[in-house]
Amino acid sequence: MDGQQLQKIAGDRGLELPGADVEHRVGPDWDVYKVRDKVFMLMTDMPGHPVVILKADPDDAEALREQHADITPGYHMNKKHWITVEGGVTIEEELVKRLVTDSYRLVVGGLPRAKVPGKQA
Repeated sequence: MDGQQLQKIAGDRGLELPGADVEHRVGPDWDVYKVRDKVFMLMTDMPGHPVVILKADPDDAEALREQHADITPGYHMNKKHWITVEGGVTIEEELVKRLVTDSYRLVVGGLPRAKVPGKQA
């Protein structure tokens, strides 16, 4: 999968999730995906490489980096809690969708109950 496909799949999945929205406030070259004002995904183009940056459980992040050459520590983020995904032969559509969903769930899990999309206080 190339970087453009990666970003399209990740972006489409991100916007399917309840309460998710995308902003372009960090700069013209960054897409910031949030749920209730909390970031769960970023997209940008590193020199020649479109990337997706996602929140991840620290243990999962370490395992993913070991299993996939195209997954590295989070670019400009906490290296323990964020990963950077580049397009590559080890990256498949289902993996991308799962990683986006997992990132979203981690962020939603930290929200107060009243702010969880679809939940009432």
